[in-house]
Amino acid sequence: MPPVLELRGITKRFPGVLANDHIDLTLEEGEILALLGENGAGKTTLMNILYGLYTPDEGEIYVRGRKAEIHEPNDAIALGIGMVHQHFMLVPVLTVTENVMLGVESIKNGIFLDRETAAQRIRQISEQYGLEVDPDAYIKTLPVGVQQRVEIIKLLYREADILILDEPTAVLTPQEVEELFKVIRSLVAQGKSVIFITHKLKEVMEIADRITVLRNGRVVGTTTPAQTSETDLAAMMVGREVLLQVQKGPARPGETVLEVEGLKVMDDRGNLAVRGISFQVRAGEVLGIAGVQGNGQTELVQALTGLRPALAGRVRILGEDVTNASPRRVLERGVAHVPEDRQQDGLVLSFPVADNLVLNTYYLPPFARLGVMDHETIIATAERRVREFDVRTPSVLTPVANLSGGNQQKVIVAREFSRPIRLLIASQPTRGLDVGSIEYIHRRIIEKRDEGCAVLLVSPELDEVLGLSDRIAVMYEGEIMAILPADQATKEEIGLLMAGVRREEARYEATVG
Repeated sequence: MPPVLELRGITKRFPGVLANDHIDLTLEEGEILALLGENGAGKTTLMNILYGLYTPDEGEIYVRGRKAEIHEPNDAIALGIGMVHQHFMLVPVLTVTENVMLGVESIKNGIFLDRETAAQRIRQISEQYGLEVDPDAYIKTLPVGVQQRVEIIKLLYREADILILDEPTAVLTPQEVEELFKVIRSLVAQGKSVIFITHKLKEVMEIADRITVLRNGRVVGTTTPAQTSETDLAAMMVGREVLLQVQKGPARPGETVLEVEGLKVMDDRGNLAVRGISFQVRAGEVLGIAGVQGNGQTELVQALTGLRPALAGRVRILGEDVTNASPRRVLERGVAHVPEDRQQDGLVLSFPVADNLVLNTYYLPPFARLGVMDHETIIATAERRVREFDVRTPSVLTPVANLSGGNQQKVIVAREFSRPIRLLIASQPTRGLDVGSIEYIHRRIIEKRDEGCAVLLVSPELDEVLGLSDRIAVMYEGEIMAILPADQATKEEIGLLMAGVRREEARYEATVG
């Protein structure tokens, strides 16, 4: 039996970049193949070729032993290849059935959508593969874990039997991850084949049958969970030994730096996103905020940094009321901000790297004198920071838009960590980064804590929150469900709190299993 999918010598070049360098890859029927690699390793390019978004310069694709010509996504779909993107492709105001039917609508009586037949088929698929979904529910009412099931149902509805899952656990609670893994195992037990793209090594070890690692556009190895370890996989990805566990000593909390009292914040739609929350962050500690993305964390951070007005409540930094202060005034109080959306809130994409490294200090000495910017100093400082923070760019004069997402994030971290600060507000600071860069940024966050900086860490990555935090606050639907010491927190209890279970109930459920 030939492999269900085989890539032979896939090569793709872009100007100045060899993205895929003669890549060979096979996927067997009923197999879960994990695809690992750093940013820029070539994973996305390879999957875009397989899904028909790019055409390879060299190489061939075989599906079930036959050479395939894939020039667009419709070609891939016709061959039974489907992809669930990290950012779901769903229309919130439509029902599950309407979303699943989009593009493959069935008609009855010549003019009407046949929703009933489609809904019945969705029920059959749901039952067959353990994907419990109400076909009549509106997408906007569904938790993200259920929305992801809808994406998988969309592929099965189109009779896909090769499924590409791109970072499928990025927005899920631990309990939802367990449910997803049950679904994936059900799929492969019934003959489906899965390519699982992730940066979470623990998940790879748990779910994969085989693991292929890319580095610098090449396959550097294929192994199995039984033959490797998380440490070995990280070393394969990066090309050196990587410390996966955050190395930190006990916190030595000092004075209160950030005090939030009864804060209420509206979202863009006029709904109350932050519902009267209160907390403090002290010098020399990391307070981590855990929660599934979309539970008010974005609006909270924007209100703290002057990017969104507060409806009610108070924000104090070192005792000074900065409620609804401008972003510049907040920054001048010694606040560093690593924003969730780096392109919208962290960078000016058309500006060069050097200018982006001084966006919040360009008007101050030594970068300006008598109101005139000193470009020589700005460039010299930028070259030093690029080296220190391993920002991979052809030049500090390169527009930051030309950098990869991971290197754009490093520019922000380099800028914010390179000045005297009293409070670091880091929202998803390692988003889009590879394991080597994650290790580096985690170490720098702990260094800031140990220097006496107060750190507010907001992340949907539970391992990151557990690894860095001294205390953990869990947010759900704009409220803080509980604040607990990190050394007493369990992943199970936090996962339940993230799903809206009150602390007493969460502790009981986590205990009894």
